[in-house]
Amino acid sequence: MTPSLWIKHFLPRSLYGRAALILIVPIVTIQLVVSSVFLQRHFEDVTQQLTRALTLDLQLILDVMDRDGAAAAEDLANALEISIGAPRFAGETQRWFYDIAGITVVDVLQERMPDMIGVDLQSDRRSVQILIDRGSADPVALTAARRRVSAPAPHQLLVIMVATGLLMTIVAYIFLRNQLRPIRRLARAAEAFGKGQVEHYRPAGATEVRSAGRAFLDMRGRIEGHLEQRTLMLSGVSHDLRTPLTRMRLALGMMEEGPERDDLTRDVEEMEVLLNTFLDFVRGEALDDPEPADPLALAAAVAKNARRGGGEVEVSLPKSAPEVKMRPTAVQRALSNLLSNALRYGSRALVSVQVAPRHLRFIVEDDGPGIPAERRADALRPFTRLDAARNQNLGSGVGLGLAIASDIAQRHGGSVVLEDSATMGGLRAVLVLPR
Repeated sequence: MTPSLWIKHFLPRSLYGRAALILIVPIVTIQLVVSSVFLQRHFEDVTQQLTRALTLDLQLILDVMDRDGAAAAEDLANALEISIGAPRFAGETQRWFYDIAGITVVDVLQERMPDMIGVDLQSDRRSVQILIDRGSADPVALTAARRRVSAPAPHQLLVIMVATGLLMTIVAYIFLRNQLRPIRRLARAAEAFGKGQVEHYRPAGATEVRSAGRAFLDMRGRIEGHLEQRTLMLSGVSHDLRTPLTRMRLALGMMEEGPERDDLTRDVEEMEVLLNTFLDFVRGEALDDPEPADPLALAAAVAKNARRGGGEVEVSLPKSAPEVKMRPTAVQRALSNLLSNALRYGSRALVSVQVAPRHLRFIVEDDGPGIPAERRADALRPFTRLDAARNQNLGSGVGLGLAIASDIAQRHGGSVVLEDSATMGGLRAVLVLPR
């Protein structure tokens, strides 16, 4: 795995998460850099200056002790806020491992006071004790406040930086959420429209988001206008074609019985079937509105209707399933087409339903000859008949059964998948609908 792919694996996938990461990383980085630079300068430069100043006072006390005696040195030490007393450690330098400023204190003291034996920064955190070698005399322990050698930790600055960072992060989150809300609304409206649903949407947000929203509304309006125009046109075609067909039926009814009349009657019936099937295909989106429906009851009703027509249909349904928002009449038509195709090219069929968290699957399997894998995409196209690959003995169809089912599935945001049936040995048609 390349480094770029490895990094992408840990990055958030949503725009909200990535934008939040873009905001948080610079804030945290700036705080870390500023804090490190400030602490370095504060605890090194200032600590060095303070410790050097203390060494001057300590050296003055030692000089007075050598010249004027211990009493004068003690008076001077009290005036300088330094105490002279018994040592509280053996002589080795002691400090806590996290006392970074203590490193600088020890280094400066060792440099400026060569007679120093050790420094105690651990016994009392508020003071520092320095043990000085006096030659033949006993060592002298000088104790000063810790603030004399190192500046206190900048707690107020750190608290202010952290509090300000949290406040600005919260403000950035609120602003970011308000900016991403129109994008989410646009995504929901586009997803709903892909499922055949019309969700109210009004462009809002930044200029670019508003432009994308207006473009989506224009596109949705053009598509809806095109579908409405197509439906109206075909409704007129249906009326215009049914009128001459009705006159032809009346004329055939007045003709004498015979082979010619039977042939013409079959032609008229075939024309009516072709017309009805074609209108079903192009008007599939205008059947009904999306509403919650029971998929198990729908599948059972389709199987029952097929049995009433003489088909041998088996049903394999789960005990219960939640309602799914769909166009029940359209889905019933799609499932009926799949089942009629299965019974047409096979002797028996199996209908089953699978409900997953994100999609719903209606499965129809048959024991027919199936469809070769390379021809399955063609089978879903309108007016494409693959009778040579199926069963010629049962007559030829119009070539719209699978196309109608695929068109209805696409208008729900789903699809129709053709596979080999491992159970029945024939074709396995899966109607997939999103939930």
